[in-house]
Amino acid sequence: MERFTVSYRISAGSEKEARVRAEGIALEQTVEIPDDIVPEGYIRDEIVGRIDRVEDAGPGIYDTAISYSPDSAGNDIVQLLNVIFGNSSIQKGIKVTGFDPGATIAERFSGPRFGIEGVRSLANRPKGGLISPVIKPMGSTADELAEIAYRCALGGADIVKDDHGLANQAMAPFRERVEKVSAAVAKANAEIGGSSLYFPNLAGPGSDIVANARFAKQCGAGGVLLMPGLHGFGAVHELASDAEFGLPIMTHPSFLGPYVLSEDTGFTHAMMFGVLQRLAGSDISVFPNVGGRFGFSADECRSIAEACRAPDGIGKPMFPSPGGGMSVERAGDMVSMYGEDVVYLLGGSLLRYGDRIADGVRAMREAVDAA
Repeated sequence: MERFTVSYRISAGSEKEARVRAEGIALEQTVEIPDDIVPEGYIRDEIVGRIDRVEDAGPGIYDTAISYSPDSAGNDIVQLLNVIFGNSSIQKGIKVTGFDPGATIAERFSGPRFGIEGVRSLANRPKGGLISPVIKPMGSTADELAEIAYRCALGGADIVKDDHGLANQAMAPFRERVEKVSAAVAKANAEIGGSSLYFPNLAGPGSDIVANARFAKQCGAGGVLLMPGLHGFGAVHELASDAEFGLPIMTHPSFLGPYVLSEDTGFTHAMMFGVLQRLAGSDISVFPNVGGRFGFSADECRSIAEACRAPDGIGKPMFPSPGGGMSVERAGDMVSMYGEDVVYLLGGSLLRYGDRIADGVRAMREAVDAA
C-alpha cells in the first residue's frame, strides 16, 4: 500500500528542535506512546509516521513532511482526519499545509460525486459562473422564504440555497420549509423553462441528517447544504457515498474559522476549504470572499479556489463558492479573480431589490457573462 503524506509547518528555534518536534508528531498521530516502547516489527516499521523531510523555510519556521500507513486510517474518514491532525492540533506551533493521499487513500476516498461538470449538467449551465442567491433572513416564515426562492428562480438563478442559519426553528420548520421552497422553485422552473436547483440547509441532530437529506430529495431539492464544522466531515462523506441519496453537496464554513485564522496553528485556507472539503466529498465549497466582512485576503481566496479545482486533487474538481461582499458592481473583478468555474453567492445585497429580486439575479447573470 502506498503511504499518504501530510505536510506541516513547524515553529522551532533550530532544525534540530524542528526534527524533534516532527518525531513527536509522527508518534502522536499514530501510536501515542514514547519511542522507546514502540513494539518492533509491523507497528514500528509501518504504523509509526515516517519523517520524509525537514527543511528550513525562514526564521523559526520549518517545512516538514510525514508519511503514514493507510492501515492507520482504515476506511474511515474521521480516523483519516484524526491521523492527519488529531492530538497534534492541540499543540502550539504546528500548521497543516498539504496532503498527498497516495494511491491507496485516493482509491478509498473518491471525493466529490458530481464535481464541477456534474453540477453544471444538473443546473444546465455548461459554461460561465453559477449564480446562487441565498434565501434569508432568519425569522421569516416558510411561505415568505418560498416567495423569495420563487422570485430568485424566475430570475434564472442556478442554485437557490438556504441561509445556513435556517434550521428547524418554529418560524420555518425544516420539513415545511423544504416542501414549500422546493415547490416554489419547481413552479418557477416550469414557468420559464428553467433549471434552478434548490439546496436546503440540513437541520437537526446528527441522527436525522441522512433522513432529512432523503426527505429533501423526495420533495424535489436539487442538492443540500451541510456545515462540516458542526455536523462533521463524516456526515458529508456519508451522504456523498450514499448512492440512494445521490445529490450534490454544498459545504458551509460556519464554525471553521478558528482552524485557519492563526498564523502558526491549524490549517492553511487551501487545506481547510479546498482539500478537506474535497476529501469528504463536497461538490461546492463555500468560503468568505475577499472584500467582505470576514477578512480573508485575495491570495488566501485564490489558494482555496486553486485547491478546489486542482486537476491532481482528490477525485473530481469541485466548485469554489466565495460569499460575502458579492454584488453586481463587483462581478467584473470577481470573474477576473476566480474565472469561470465558480459559484457566486448573493446574500444581503440581493434583498435590497425587494419584490424585484428576480431583476437582481438577472443583473448578476448579465454582469458575470459580460465579464
